[in-house]
Amino acid sequence: MAKDKFTAVWVSHTSMSDYLKCPRAYYLKNVYKSPETGHKIKIMSPPLALGQTIHEVIESLSNIPTEIRFRQSLIEKFNEVWPKVHGKNGGFLNEDAEETYKKRGEDMLLRLMNNPGPLKNLAVKIKMQLPYFWLSEDDNIILCGKIDWLEYIPGTDSVHIIDFKTSKQDEDPQSMQLSIYYLLAEMCQKRRVTKASYWYIDRNDTPVEQPIPDSKECQEKILEVAKKIKIARQLEIFKCEHQGCQSCNPMESVLKKEAEFVGSNAYNEDVYILPEGSSLEEDSIIL
Repeated sequence: MAKDKFTAVWVSHTSMSDYLKCPRAYYLKNVYKSPETGHKIKIMSPPLALGQTIHEVIESLSNIPTEIRFRQSLIEKFNEVWPKVHGKNGGFLNEDAEETYKKRGEDMLLRLMNNPGPLKNLAVKIKMQLPYFWLSEDDNIILCGKIDWLEYIPGTDSVHIIDFKTSKQDEDPQSMQLSIYYLLAEMCQKRRVTKASYWYIDRNDTPVEQPIPDSKECQEKILEVAKKIKIARQLEIFKCEHQGCQSCNPMESVLKKEAEFVGSNAYNEDVYILPEGSSLEEDSIIL
């Protein structure tokens, strides 16, 4: 089959996680479009707003030379970004809730300023706006995703993958995230990956190193899930095994007109917030 990225099935850590949690949730987050606007739908929540702003601040650092990287306070950068998620735009239903999350974000960035560690070292920046590669040309599947940080290690001319976590929970040991980022780093830039870490910046002063994935094993595992997604899209079968679960119920609320529309975002998605008391998984953002 000739390569055609416009007809290919694109998969990422986020979309595959959606599918593994609940095929119906995957459909509502990644396929469904509002019949009124033709846009995809998105639910904004305070944890997502916090993760989004923190990652935007950190990502901006990789574009700045090391000697002046911390010349501007990260708290100042954070305050410049925060208005994007102010009020209902960030899923905040009252000022107290917003202030709690904003203070939490400031504390995280203050931790990084006091303990910059690898952030003060050279960084590798992948030139592609959205890094991607052909996971399988025969199956017409593309793997894509943004890696939070690639620290350059001069002694071995290699890179260290760092994924920043703003959630209070540890990453699931079964998560495919580092495997996906490992493949993206190996395929989208020339240097070997010799180290990979999660950095739980809500509580840790330094990154927590993780085992380097086996390239062949993680590619096979990721392709297996991606093929299931492709078949589900071809057959248009996206069923929740529980006839409603924590992953798909919030999105179903949008279809039932139980969520509040707050506007469209930069990705042309219709953004909604849930009423107070609704259940929504806490999650950090994946860039």
